[in-house]
Parts: sequence; structure tokens; C-alpha cells
Amino acid sequence: MKETAAKKSFWAVFENAGLGKTWASRLREWRFGFYLLWRNTLTRVSLIIVILLILTAIFAPYIVPYPSHAISATDPANSLLPPSAEHFFGTDEQGRDVFSRVLYGSRISLQTALLAVGLALIIGIPLGAVAGALGGAADEIIMRITDIFLSFPPLLLSIAIAALLGPNLRNAMLAIALAWWPWYTRLIRGQAVSIKERQFVRAANAIGASPAAIIFRHIIPNCIAPVIVQASMDIGGTILTISSLSFLGLGAQAPAPEWGLMINTSRNYILNAWWYSIFPGLAIFITVLVFNLLGDGIREILDPKTRKV
Repeated sequence: MKETAAKKSFWAVFENAGLGKTWASRLREWRFGFYLLWRNTLTRVSLIIVILLILTAIFAPYIVPYPSHAISATDPANSLLPPSAEHFFGTDEQGRDVFSRVLYGSRISLQTALLAVGLALIIGIPLGAVAGALGGAADEIIMRITDIFLSFPPLLLSIAIAALLGPNLRNAMLAIALAWWPWYTRLIRGQAVSIKERQFVRAANAIGASPAAIIFRHIIPNCIAPVIVQASMDIGGTILTISSLSFLGLGAQAPAPEWGLMINTSRNYILNAWWYSIFPGLAIFITVLVFNLLGDGIREILDPKTRKV
């Protein structure tokens, strides 16, 4: 009895402060969101594969059978061996285990994609919020610059920037971020124009809140849902763009086990060693597909209009 009374008094403190109900409400929202995410078979499978990809990227040095082959070691005596029990995906022209390099390549692709999308978000979200919230000259200047970037296809612009900066993975990541930030700016700007007319934003204006406080405390937090959906889907597109840049020689450089670079190298052996290009290509295909399917599932959770309950 004393323990039950203590628990009640403990939660009473939080409920009186409005915290208990808030956390309970958030917990219910998270549970309902996970239910919506898990009930769809495609989304469920995609989520499991994404988790496996992330775990593979984190623990790649410890789970690949030939970790040295993912860095610089070679074994010319075993070059271009077909898939077998010893080498699941065969070997490349330098005798390196393709299975180890494909698994290790997930670390490069996921890390680069997350950093590129994150940098694009850091640039695009504040600019879009400022343009939508302030309007006037600030809106015109930001959106006209955005339109200039949007007039180029993202892949073409990424190629041009990467070629200008120099061929390496860091510059490729920066090129992708500079090519993709305008899409987030336009998305956030459209949301901010609508949100700034709502009552809670007008109330903040009435009590003398600064424009920066209104933008970062009221407008941006209420624009995050569509950004999360777009970013989750853009990770797959970013991985594809990274692979394209590496295939063209503007991204990762040898001997890095990046999927696009592996496909570029394997094209000279496509007739005699089909496995060399097939498995990195499948890795790109599956990764892009599962991130797109997961993005669709997240959109169903965050957008009540597309939700099927």
C-alpha cells in the first residue's frame, strides 16, 4: 500500500506540472507510429533491412571475412575466382574478396549519404524558414538563388561541383549537399508561409518575441514532419548519386571499396567475371529501394491524409 501511494504521489508531481500527461501522450504517439510502420509488410521488411545495413556499416571491420581486402591488401594468386564457399561473392582482379568489400562499402555509402543529407538540411532548413517567415526582400533574394540552383539537375550540378573541387569522397559529399539544399529550402518555405499565419505565431508576435525566436522555436519545429519524410527518401537518392560520382571518377578513389567505384573497375571484366559487377550493383539497388520504401512508410505515419487506419 505504501509503495502504491508513493508511486501515485510520484506521478502526481509530474501530472501537476503537466509533464506526466505530456510524456504519456508522446509514448502513445510513438507506439501508434511504430504500429503503423510495422503493420505494412513492405515497410516492415525495409525497416529490418535498413537496421541490418546500419549494423553492417558499424561493425563491418569485425564481421567481414577478409577485412584487409577492404583496405589495401591484395592476393593476385586468387584473382577473378567465381563465388564459392571461401569467397561468397567471388574475387576481383587483384584477388580481393568481393563480399568483404561490398559489406565494407556499406559504411562508406551510408556515412557519406547521411553527412550529405545532414549538411543539405543544415543549409536548406534555416534559409527556407527565414524566406517564408520574413517575406519581402529576404524571401525574394533567397528564393531567386534557390531557383538558380534548381534550374540544374541535381546529378549534373553535383558532377560540375565535384569536378571543380577535385575528385575525392569529401568533395563529392560537399557537391551533393550543395546540389540538394534548394529542395529543402523550397519545401520549408512553403510550410513556413502557411504556419506564420496561425494563431500561436501571431500570439508570439503580439507578446514581442523576436523574429529569430519565432523562426527557430515555432516555425521550424512545425515544419519538420515533411522534411523527415523527404530526407528519409533522399538518403537512397544520395547513395545513388555518390555511386554515380565514384563511377565517373569524381568520388571515392581506389582502393576504397565504394560500390560505384567497384562497378567502374569491374566493367572491364564483365564478360569473364559477372559476379564482380553484379553484387555491388545489387547492393546499390537494394539499399536505394529499402530507403524509398521506408520513406513511404514514414510519410504514412506523419501525414494523416495518407494514413490508412
